Amino acid sequence: MLLLDDISHPRMVLDQILLFSSVVLCCVVSCRVCESSVAKMQGIARRLGNQSSSISSLNSIYPISHHYYGVNQERHVSNLAPKGVGHLVRKGTGGRSSVSGIVAAVFGSTGFIGRYVVQQLAKMGSQVLVPFRGSEDCHRHLKLMGDLGQIVPMKYNPRDESSIKAVMAKANVVINLIGRDHETRNFSFEEVHHHMAEQLALISKEHGGIMRFIQVSCLGASPSSPSRLLRAKAAAEEAILRELPEATILRPAVTVGTEDRILNRWAHCAKKYNFLPLIGGGKTKIQPVYVVDVAAALTAALKDDGTSMGRIYELGGPDVFTVHELADLMYDTIREWPRYVKVPFPIAKAIATPREILLNKVPFPLPTPNMFNLDEIHSLTTDTVVSKDALTFDDLGIVPHKLAGYPIEFLISYRKGGPQFGSTVSEKVSPEDWP
Repeated sequence: MLLLDDISHPRMVLDQILLFSSVVLCCVVSCRVCESSVAKMQGIARRLGNQSSSISSLNSIYPISHHYYGVNQERHVSNLAPKGVGHLVRKGTGGRSSVSGIVAAVFGSTGFIGRYVVQQLAKMGSQVLVPFRGSEDCHRHLKLMGDLGQIVPMKYNPRDESSIKAVMAKANVVINLIGRDHETRNFSFEEVHHHMAEQLALISKEHGGIMRFIQVSCLGASPSSPSRLLRAKAAAEEAILRELPEATILRPAVTVGTEDRILNRWAHCAKKYNFLPLIGGGKTKIQPVYVVDVAAALTAALKDDGTSMGRIYELGGPDVFTVHELADLMYDTIREWPRYVKVPFPIAKAIATPREILLNKVPFPLPTPNMFNLDEIHSLTTDTVVSKDALTFDDLGIVPHKLAGYPIEFLISYRKGGPQFGSTVSEKVSPEDWP
């Protein structure tokens, strides 16, 4: 309605007419927009109706279960996929921000090999569940390896079955990397390497949704080994394959890398005490392998078409060293003159035995064995190399790195005077030749 109270002001009348026209125009435009939105929604509905048949066909190929473990009923039959998880991996674009479809529970992920396995899984778009039993800081370095929300730390107790089931509830892949090279007052070799691995296999079997189970063992694992650790690993392999015949077993040799417990230990001893003890004279043959190659082999086994399921792989480096030769390589890298003290096996065992005797008899924890670990001394009494007829890196399509060079470059931090210097360099070059 126009307000014509004051006809003496025609400008006011004109302004009111223009205002009324603007309101009418806005109403017409709004009606046109609503009609366009309705048309678009009808088009989307028609397209969804046309795709219903294709969605139903996809559901027939990849059925989605609506029953979660432990909600309505338990499943006590192994349900490992006969073709592995290759089809899941191909769903992603292959990068860090993709979605591979893999949800991996990596037990032992906070350890040495674990961090490299988590990195390999995360960079191809997998979600990684990180069970930990320590402080909140023990998994902090893993958070940066995956995209936002892809690395999921979960507190658990390896002796509490319900906490293990909680970790596995949403997983479709289980990887066991739990291990320790020495015993403590709370955990023995048999419990850590055998019973925990067997428990994970049993829970995975009951889960019903675990498509792949990968056990990382040790090269040389055998029921007749002089080492208790290797005997426990062999017992774990037998128990896992009994419960899950489709499981994959990886047996890496002595593993070398930035955080390893062999070359770092030797370099620290050589720098601190100015000599290195060679147990048994350093004549034992070993086949050290680069930790990145082990993680790559595990990922390759996970991504294949199922050919690795139910098989055992022995993962050794391309070269076989004696302990003495590996120590020479370490000395050459840190640029120190090699000085050795050869310790016969009986004397080495005598030095290491008191800790094992007193381990459970004193009311306080004993120091961690460094150079003289009794079980490690037992394992050095026999050579540890890849068997002739064993499946190796070649069967997984992996070419392992040679040890000399980049894999041990981290040892330059032990050089005297800095990475560009060292005792052997300073003694070989006279001051007159310095720039």
